[in-house]
Amino acid sequence: MQQDIDAAAVERYLRALQQRLCGALETFEETFEPQRRFAADLWRRAEGGGGETRVLADGRVFEQAGVAFSRVSGERLPAAASAQRPQLAGRRWTAMGVSLVVHPRNPYLPTSHCNLRFFVAGAPGEPPRWWFGGGFDLTPFYPFDDDCRHWHQVALQACAPFGESLYPRLKRWCDDYFFLPHRGEARGIGGLFFDDWTEGGFDSAFALARSVGDHFLPAYLPIVERRKDTPYGARERDWQLYRRGRYVEFNLVWDRGTLFGLQSGGRTESILMSMPPLAAWRYGQPPAAGPAEAKLRDYLCPRDWVRGCAS
Repeated sequence: MQQDIDAAAVERYLRALQQRLCGALETFEETFEPQRRFAADLWRRAEGGGGETRVLADGRVFEQAGVAFSRVSGERLPAAASAQRPQLAGRRWTAMGVSLVVHPRNPYLPTSHCNLRFFVAGAPGEPPRWWFGGGFDLTPFYPFDDDCRHWHQVALQACAPFGESLYPRLKRWCDDYFFLPHRGEARGIGGLFFDDWTEGGFDSAFALARSVGDHFLPAYLPIVERRKDTPYGARERDWQLYRRGRYVEFNLVWDRGTLFGLQSGGRTESILMSMPPLAAWRYGQPPAAGPAEAKLRDYLCPRDWVRGCAS
């Protein structure tokens, strides 16, 4: 029997998640400046729907952090979504989601991303087609094994209620997705990624989405605590800006979420809040400035962080 979908429950969860994420990140800034908080920007979309984009800018810990909620709809599913589902091309659709991107100030503190989304597409006289997607991933510039192991151990915990085979599957999906073919390297050390997810019916799929969302803060906040006060200088900052350029390249060239937002007529400022406030590209710059920077190269390929061996 097909389960009924509860889009209202999904929206309530996503809005509450946005609030939780912002509140947790703000606690790190309150130590230095109690008034440094996320600024909320409400917006409406002409074709249908809108959202709330929250941005924390120029903090002591987070140079820029954005947490956006949106619920939008349209008459024809954009190519970025229908390319994966050609049978749904031209259908009316509704999409909602939360997207977080954190660009820390300290180069030793990794950039991080988390996203959850829910789509419904349909045509008159037919049952709606729905699916979930999302995940979280980590992009260090100066990687530490303890951080990488912790990140993936929490990712494993997020998947554990759904069977032993799920974490390796979603980890591999993440490794494959967050990869820059033109550079021949991963964006970071991965995490979890899933899309077009309907397995087990609505209740099970929604439970997976919630588990991923609920485990982001336990995965990221201990790393923030460990690395936010690490001393750094101009060399480390220069390396951070150079590597941020790779992050921009992925988001603008390969990320399907960015393409979907732009193709669907979404709000450009909210779509591109994932960009770092500063980044650098230098023609012919060597891939690493020294041994500490060269170390990153060995981390930009799939590795089994739970068992600690290459995969």
